[in-house]
Amino acid sequence: MTERKGREAWPPELTEQLRKVDRLRRSGRYAEALSRMGRLAEEHPRQMRVLLEMGLTLGVWGGAPAEALPWFERALEMAPGHVSAQLHRALALARLGRHAEAVADFDALEAVGYRKALVLYMKRAESLEVLGRLDDAERDWTQALAEDPGNPWLLQQRASARARIGRLREAIEDLSDALVAGEGEVDAELLRDRGVLRARLGDTTGARADFEAGLAALREGDPPGLAEELRRRLQDNS
Repeated sequence: MTERKGREAWPPELTEQLRKVDRLRRSGRYAEALSRMGRLAEEHPRQMRVLLEMGLTLGVWGGAPAEALPWFERALEMAPGHVSAQLHRALALARLGRHAEAVADFDALEAVGYRKALVLYMKRAESLEVLGRLDDAERDWTQALAEDPGNPWLLQQRASARARIGRLREAIEDLSDALVAGEGEVDAELLRDRGVLRARLGDTTGARADFEAGLAALREGDPPGLAEELRRRLQDNS
C-alpha cells in the first residue's frame, strides 16, 4: 500500500468498519465498540483517523480522558493541527485539570478560525475561570453569547464571571435577561443568584423579593438544599 505524508493510503473497507464501531457506541454497546477499535488500532497504527476514533471512543463514549489523551497526541503527531484532534485533546486536558495546556489548544483553534466557535468559547471560558483569568473568561462568555444570543445558561455563566470581577450591576442584568429568556419557566436558582447580588448592592427589598419568588418557584429536580438556602437568605435580609 502506498504512503502519503507519512501515512498509509486509506483502505476503503475501513470506512464501513468505523461505521460499525459508531453504531455500537451509539447503541450503548461500549465494550464491544472498544474491543473493535482496539483491533483496528493494532492493525492500522498509521491511520490518523483510526487513532482519533480510538481516542473518541475512550474519551467521549467511555469517559476516560486520561486513556484517550495519548491517542489524540498520536493523531496530532501524524497530522499536526488537525482541528478535531486538537479540540478533543483540549477537552481531555481540561477534564484532567491541565487547564493552561487546554487553553493553549483552544487558542490555536481560534487562530485558525475553528468553525464551532460556541464550543470553543464555552470550554475555554471554563478553563480560564479555573486559572483565575476572570476578565478573559468574561470575554469568552460574551463571545459565546454572540454565537447563541439570549441563551439563559450562558447568561448565568457570564453573570457569575462578572460578579466575581465586581461588575455586579451588569451581572444582575444578565440574570434578569436569563429569567426573561426562560419562556415562562421561573428558575429558582437564577432568582437566588440575583437576590444575592442585590443584597450585596444593599437592595434588601429587591433581594427579599427574589428569595420569596424563588421559594414560590421551587420544583421537583431543583438542587437539594436550595429551599433551605432561600429561607435562610430571606431571614438574613429581613
